[in-house]
Amino acid sequence: MKKTRLFGVAALAALAVFALAACGGIGDSTKAKTPAVTAVTVSPSTADVAKGGFADFTAEVAGTGSPPQTVTWSIVEAAGDAGTAIDENGRLSVAAGESLASLTVKAVSTADPGKSGTAAVTISGGDIGAAALVRNIKLGWNLGNTLDTVNLFWLDEDAPVSQLETAWGNPVATKANIDAVKNAGFNAIRIPVSWSKCADSDFNIRADWMERVTEVVNYAVSNDMYILLNTHHDEDIFKFTNANAAESKKAFQKIWEQIAVNFRDFDEKLIFEALNEPRTIGSAAEWTGGTSEEHGVLNDHYQLFVDTVRATGGNNGRRILMVNTYAASAEAAAVNGLAVPSDTVPDKIIVSIHAYTPWSFADNSGANASKTTWSKTNSSDTGPIDTVFNRAYTRFVSQGIPVIMGEFGAVDKGNTGARAAWAEYYVSCAADKGIPCFYWDDGGNFKLLDRGSNVFVFPEITAAMILGTGGTAP
Repeated sequence: MKKTRLFGVAALAALAVFALAACGGIGDSTKAKTPAVTAVTVSPSTADVAKGGFADFTAEVAGTGSPPQTVTWSIVEAAGDAGTAIDENGRLSVAAGESLASLTVKAVSTADPGKSGTAAVTISGGDIGAAALVRNIKLGWNLGNTLDTVNLFWLDEDAPVSQLETAWGNPVATKANIDAVKNAGFNAIRIPVSWSKCADSDFNIRADWMERVTEVVNYAVSNDMYILLNTHHDEDIFKFTNANAAESKKAFQKIWEQIAVNFRDFDEKLIFEALNEPRTIGSAAEWTGGTSEEHGVLNDHYQLFVDTVRATGGNNGRRILMVNTYAASAEAAAVNGLAVPSDTVPDKIIVSIHAYTPWSFADNSGANASKTTWSKTNSSDTGPIDTVFNRAYTRFVSQGIPVIMGEFGAVDKGNTGARAAWAEYYVSCAADKGIPCFYWDDGGNFKLLDRGSNVFVFPEITAAMILGTGGTAP
């Protein structure tokens, strides 16, 4: 009996060891480790949100064992208005009547509630004027040749959004692209968009196109950037002669009604730009400032633009709007031909111009291809730049109407040093007149950012522009 009992005990012990091993116990080196959270980081770490506006935050949970990325969002302080809240996706909405001047957003790891991250939020008055907003813009970057592709005759009218976006050779825009732009020192972005290619005969915009544009805008919102959103290359439906004015304004109003409604809850950092380079393509005065007839029709479009946006309500009742000179030209005829539209609220209109100047240096066609040098000591190099900004300052800025240089740039001719010197002078000259500049990056000859690697391929030029604003390159 005694031997039998000893055998039974040994058998039970062996079974216990086997069970432990089978369950990942003793000696099991492959047992999965319990995830451990080491930190939670909230991005952006700081944000300025207007009353009545919102901001999107994201959280990254770091640790060992691939901890879950889920967090619980909250506001540390007791909000002064019940309408101020942050949802489960990290979107902070600030009530129009919020009394707090600042607050703290907090993300707590669901895997380890003892680990959290925060972001500091400054709450602004929510009714900033155009002049004050323009002063806050240091340097801008254009997402060129992306959402603004047109004349895509080889694509079906219902082609996927990704094909429309990449038709001119650039990759699909990503949040990482916009993160790289912000990290390089740009605090503003211009997002050119063509709409007519995605609109039916009644000018109804495709829902998937509007969703994609909104997604890209939100990339910039999450980086707390100033954003210019426009209609770009839509000259097939927008025309500026008396003969075409009625039909053009019908299309223009319908397109802008849809854009305005879609974005009416975005805060004041989103600026609507009515057009791009409005002109009659192929006309004799296309690049010399336009005619008086075209000026009149264009000015009528701008009044319709302001009235249409204001009527959509929400934050559009006080949104800052931007209008362009004829062809966005800095020529005297174009500058003098623009009538700033009347508005229901004061100080909400910006004027935009474009100037690739001196053209012989900025361009690379024909004889211009050999013009690779530029010097700030040569008046023939600096004079065209001075003329542009002096004219814009005299006509608009000195009269209380802020101006933005919506596009500028110089193509790569293997002359990086000269382009950097030119860029610093150009941006500095503009800054002296209170005019911020947006570099045209088309991903081609004007490329600064390699959108595949998110590396700025001419860091000397980027640094020069930042120096021109009076800043320090990061």
